[in-house]
Amino acid sequence: MHNQNPGESSQFAFNDDLGKHLVVVISGPGGVGKGTVVRALLDSERDLWLSKSWTTRARREGEAADAYTFVDEATFMDHADKGGFLEWAEFLDHHYGTPWPNPRDGQVVILEIDVQGAQQVLRALPNSARMVFLMPPSKEVQKERLEHRGDASDHVVKRLLEASREEEIGLGLAHAVIVNDDLEKAVGEVAGKIMEWKSKLVSK
Repeated sequence: MHNQNPGESSQFAFNDDLGKHLVVVISGPGGVGKGTVVRALLDSERDLWLSKSWTTRARREGEAADAYTFVDEATFMDHADKGGFLEWAEFLDHHYGTPWPNPRDGQVVILEIDVQGAQQVLRALPNSARMVFLMPPSKEVQKERLEHRGDASDHVVKRLLEASREEEIGLGLAHAVIVNDDLEKAVGEVAGKIMEWKSKLVSK
């Protein structure tokens, strides 16, 4: 596990069934457009199973109601204590967790999670998990995206500072690094990697 910042924590648990599926972790710093890429990927590709994360943070203005499962702290921790998350972590004073995936046979599991969770998934599933790390075309574009999605100015500053740590860790973990400059191009590159990894997993 990487050295966590004060106040950060991460917990995880796994079962053997996940090893039968290709698990694709899509990660990246805040403002890189992970959610946008994942939504476009789901619209264009079949046989994908997306895990919708839980979070204790408040829903942002204009954010889709189904972007996360929004819960309070007590509900989140009760679910965590009962082993209901594949992995969960505290990030910037809020908790985020990935419920146990329940894909059909042949489906690729997509996890849109931060680098803390990515580390644990890759460590536990070295043969079947692969990671795509998305990068912004520039810090300026990243800042604009954070502001555009409605983040408060102080939160934007925190996210940009945290991004340097996320990039350092993420670039060391990733099986593929993709710059999200043009959405269609980025989605096509992610889809290509999924196809490549799935064919290799099936052929083993």
